[in-house]
Amino acid sequence: MRPAWSVIWFTTLLGCAQGMVVALALAGLAGPLDPAALRDALFAAFALGAIALGCSFAHLGQPLRAWRAAAMWRTSWLSREVIAVSAFLALTAASALGVDRLGAWPAWLQGLSVLAALLLWLCTGKVYAAIGFIREWATPLTPLNFALMGLASGHLAAAALLAALHQPAAATLAHLALSWTVLAWLSRAAALARLKRLRRAGSIHGAVGAGARPVRQVSRGFTAGSFNLEEFGLRAQSALLRRLRSLYMIAAFALPSVALALLAGSGPRLDWLGSLALLQFAALLGERWDFFAQVDHPQNHYYAAAQ
Repeated sequence: MRPAWSVIWFTTLLGCAQGMVVALALAGLAGPLDPAALRDALFAAFALGAIALGCSFAHLGQPLRAWRAAAMWRTSWLSREVIAVSAFLALTAASALGVDRLGAWPAWLQGLSVLAALLLWLCTGKVYAAIGFIREWATPLTPLNFALMGLASGHLAAAALLAALHQPAAATLAHLALSWTVLAWLSRAAALARLKRLRRAGSIHGAVGAGARPVRQVSRGFTAGSFNLEEFGLRAQSALLRRLRSLYMIAAFALPSVALALLAGSGPRLDWLGSLALLQFAALLGERWDFFAQVDHPQNHYYAAAQ
């Protein structure tokens, strides 16, 4: 299906912001952070989340009615995601202001912020994993990948930022970033291996209700374009997807893992941490594009003659 860049930027930026908040909480366990540095890092995480939220509005047909998206929270993971995003941003902003006023991050507020980040990953992942007829997404690996890639990018971004602020905790976060990146690498590789074994959902017989009778489609039934063909009819070339997957698996996971492992003893240097963070984030944008482009929507059975 056709990837929407607004959603790609939204999920990648927001995941990084969530990972930064978790990283800063873990860094505080290793030792006290300078209040000014902690405040600035929390504000940076809030800024990333706010930009991500702004990107999501580009995906709405009626942005002024966005508040209605939370109305179906009892049954819709998308509605729960809207509420979770609001709670996460509010808690992150409150944390930054609290550090600015109190000189420390209150433990209860820290715990709520981390919990909000974890619940938001669950909601975002379940928005896609709960769609059972899209087999590429309908797996527990979907929310797990969202969380692990967010943790990896967020920890690396937080390490780079703390290194720029001359904080010793940057070294701790760089080591944690290595662990999260390796776990994300393994999890995404497992999802790709699963993808190779998938069988296409449905059939042309089921699409038109023909049962076991032979069906041969010769026309899509209309001459003009349609929303279905534009949004769900994209079929990325397999060669393109293979090259893209090789590229982002190297740039987002393999290269940062090797670099973090080899340079772990050199201290939290801003030059390589910042470069790795930017490289990994750019590669994760490619991974998220593939996440949407890989889907062969079952409705394409009915429009097979138009492909």
